[in-house]
Amino acid sequence: MPVAAVPADDPMIRLSGVSKRYDDGTVAVHDLDLEVGRGETVVLVGPSGCGKSTTLKMVNRLIEPTTGTIEIDGRDVTGVDPVELRRGIGYVIQQVGLFPHQRIAENVMTVPLLLGESRSTARSRAEELLALVGLDPSVFGRRYPHQLSGGQRQRVGVARALAADPPVLLMDEPFGAVDPVVRVRLQEEFRALQRELGKTVVMVTHDIDEAVAMGDRVAVFAEGGRLAQIGTPLELLARPADDQVAGFVGSESGLRRLSVVPLRVEDLEPLDGVTGGQLGAAIPLDSTLEQALAAMLREDKAMVGVRDGAAFVGVLTPAGVHRALRRALSH
Repeated sequence: MPVAAVPADDPMIRLSGVSKRYDDGTVAVHDLDLEVGRGETVVLVGPSGCGKSTTLKMVNRLIEPTTGTIEIDGRDVTGVDPVELRRGIGYVIQQVGLFPHQRIAENVMTVPLLLGESRSTARSRAEELLALVGLDPSVFGRRYPHQLSGGQRQRVGVARALAADPPVLLMDEPFGAVDPVVRVRLQEEFRALQRELGKTVVMVTHDIDEAVAMGDRVAVFAEGGRLAQIGTPLELLARPADDQVAGFVGSESGLRRLSVVPLRVEDLEPLDGVTGGQLGAAIPLDSTLEQALAAMLREDKAMVGVRDGAAFVGVLTPAGVHRALRRALSH
């Protein structure tokens, strides 16, 4: 039986009974039901060969499903010309796929030009997007891909995917080819970009930590192309659906919860009686428990001040961390 996904309030993408079976009998994806809401980021995660990349490629018809329907904004993609469909979907892959003979600005201009935009409009859009992803267009626009670092090329890949202002963005292991430090920075930058742009994003990764960090919801695929569980990162870490999901999430799931539980005022102690010497550097109220504990360790303090904007709102202690975890698990 397929695992029913929690329906999105306003689905931009809907997969219904989708399967992919190859001529040799291999089942890549099995009877998949999945909805992705407008502006939502859903991350597909699982071991190699579990069907997550196949699922992504079926959405933009790089691979055709054997059975089932795939809709984007209420329109069955099988009734749309594949080239037209792909021009309306941003696509970011691990190796970026920039054209080596074109300058960076020209790479980003590619899709707008294919859609009939004038060169001046396409160039303005390219410059706007390069600046948006943190690359000064006056510096990087005239460079070639080989003149950029891996992290910079990934930023260009994101800019190019956004060039036609697509409502849907598909990302297949987008940060997998860069070193761990750059990868974390790119994840943070993309989350900030997504908060600003509000695209509908489906992302594939094999890394559970990346899935938890990036996804509004996470879909765990199991062998045989089966959807084993879908839910928020906290739901996944706190209540894995079966032993297979628990095994994939790993024994560190308790620690991973710290990265997805935000602070709330009710987790804090009052400031009364606390002296400045007892506190480390104040952290913002929208910090996670992981960030709060890191501040405590960094400052070698048993408690940390918490501020909401410029105002101090309380003190977080280890007892408060425990309360926050229990509160999160009770929902």
